[in-house]
Amino acid sequence: MLTLTDEATTAVKTITAQYPDAPQSGVRIEGAGSPESQFSLSVVDAPEPNDAVVENAGARVFLDEAAAAVLDDRVLDAQVDPQGSVQFAVTTAA
Repeated sequence: MLTLTDEATTAVKTITAQYPDAPQSGVRIEGAGSPESQFSLSVVDAPEPNDAVVENAGARVFLDEAAAAVLDDRVLDAQVDPQGSVQFAVTTAA
């Protein structure tokens, strides 16, 4: 299952905190054919019925079926620049 770094956990919680009316919100990652492909990320109110749900310290990430298969043994990391923009990256598990 996808794991989250501390930085990714903080970034997801910060992003979803902007939606206080959706307590089950999270970041949804939609499919790609391989780990090197681009993924689509969006903030959603709740997971889709077939989504895998990854939770870490209050951060919720939803993976569609294709993303869940490709990211099964991967790590989601994040970097925040000085302006507050977040860039996510997927790496291999150590």
